[in-house]
Amino acid sequence: MIAQSSIEQLRNQLDIVDVVSNYIELKKSGANFKAPCPFHNEDTPSFVVSPQKQIYHCFGCGAGGDSIKFVMEYEKLNYPEAIEKLASDYNFRLEYTDNNVKRIETKVMEDLHQWYKKLLDNHPTAMQYLLDRGVYESSIEKFGICYAPASHETLNYLKSIHANMQEAVELGVVGFDSGRYFARFIERVMFPIYAQNGKLVGFGGRTITGHQAKYVNSPQTKLFNKSRLLYAYNLARDTIYRQKQIIITEGYLDVVMLHQAGFTNAVATLGTALTTEHIPLLKKGDPKIIMAYDGDNAGINAALKASKMLSAAGMDGGVVLFGEGLDPADMVKNDRVNELKAMFHEPKKLPDFVLETIISQYDMNDPKDKERALHEASAYLKTLSPIMQEEYKGLLAALLRVSQGVIRLKPSDKKAPEGAAIQQHNRDIWELTLLKTLLENHALIDNIIDYLDVHMLSRHNHEYSLILASRFDDPALISITLDDTIKTFADEDLQKELLHFLSNYYSKTLKSITAHHNLSFEERTQRIRSLKEKIATLRQGKLVTI
Repeated sequence: MIAQSSIEQLRNQLDIVDVVSNYIELKKSGANFKAPCPFHNEDTPSFVVSPQKQIYHCFGCGAGGDSIKFVMEYEKLNYPEAIEKLASDYNFRLEYTDNNVKRIETKVMEDLHQWYKKLLDNHPTAMQYLLDRGVYESSIEKFGICYAPASHETLNYLKSIHANMQEAVELGVVGFDSGRYFARFIERVMFPIYAQNGKLVGFGGRTITGHQAKYVNSPQTKLFNKSRLLYAYNLARDTIYRQKQIIITEGYLDVVMLHQAGFTNAVATLGTALTTEHIPLLKKGDPKIIMAYDGDNAGINAALKASKMLSAAGMDGGVVLFGEGLDPADMVKNDRVNELKAMFHEPKKLPDFVLETIISQYDMNDPKDKERALHEASAYLKTLSPIMQEEYKGLLAALLRVSQGVIRLKPSDKKAPEGAAIQQHNRDIWELTLLKTLLENHALIDNIIDYLDVHMLSRHNHEYSLILASRFDDPALISITLDDTIKTFADEDLQKELLHFLSNYYSKTLKSITAHHNLSFEERTQRIRSLKEKIATLRQGKLVTI
């Protein structure tokens, strides 16, 4: 976690007029500055920035705060992300507590990206590939598209800038095997991948030399988790929030070409299907989701899985499938932008797509097949809200060619299958908040595993054990991820929450040991001494290992 003293030092170095001016145009007005509010539509400027007080306030919508709060609101970042972005923008080195988090330096990867960009200009084959796909030079610049050469050239470059090779390995741009280093990206057109805060975290590479693997992504690192990232989200974010719509594609070039055609709310998954880990990011701004997938079997199956997940999470949206061997990039290149607009304007709604796809997989002329289709489709409807269940019973009956009376759905507030949901009477809000925090940021699991054992949780130790076993697709964990009533701890509060929890836990344990008469005097004395030492350390603000 970021040290509080470091945050205060950064805050003291920031000038709110300078920070806000990076985003909107300010005009001097007496001792203050004014502008139309960036957080709501208005004709008369009511957004005021005070250099003396180092705060902003809108007299129209009530928004207000300091530099960090402004970046959080404008960039749609959480507190730590906003701090790290400002620190990066103003070349300020943050200090982290020695408890868990050490800042990961990305300079090696950033230097490599700049070098890759220069190589693209001097590599006719790579540049011609992009031009043949219809990519404009302006798009190449916007997305930072570049070129990775042969492995030895990349290694020689890294040596020339005296790069720390261990950092390069940790960042996933270099591999190490059998005592030798090698570049992970070889003779590929490269697509840099950024986190939502604009930090470069990895690459996707497309071969232009016929390599067996057409696309290769960065490996899993502390920064790069393909199950939580979306390509170009950092570029699409403003449009997503403004239009309340996000287009999800399967390819990087699809995104580039869609942006080029004006669909600047397009993003792509990173060579993987949508997962529950994507949901927190997708829910930001509450957009309608349009999945633009290939119409082949793989695309249909991916769309079906994602549609089930998203609609169960209460999200609105639809599916657009591309046939004839085309994809969004091809349609933009072939000047079929108006067709794309029409397709995106009328997507197949998520529940409609799920039900129609399920029924299409069965033979409606076979009574047994029809019964299986009924069971599968009914199971899906039960994941929806009561209103949605009632709304779609008619469609399911029509698809099955049966009366609605045949479709019997249990009310959604009845007891769910074992392990599928957490009953209200057996909830511990603090424990659930911790678990959801870990589910939304898997990197934190390694940070607390030494301090918190499964048996320490009183009600949700089973779910915690599932997290430690990385069984993130278990229904019990999915129900926590999708439960909007469960919040998460801010990164800067996690240590404080753990300290408080562990202090209470060890204090209760101490009382029980003191009253435990089945232990020998020596054993009881030893345990009491150990517990008192732990409690004293926790009260000093330091976590103690199990």
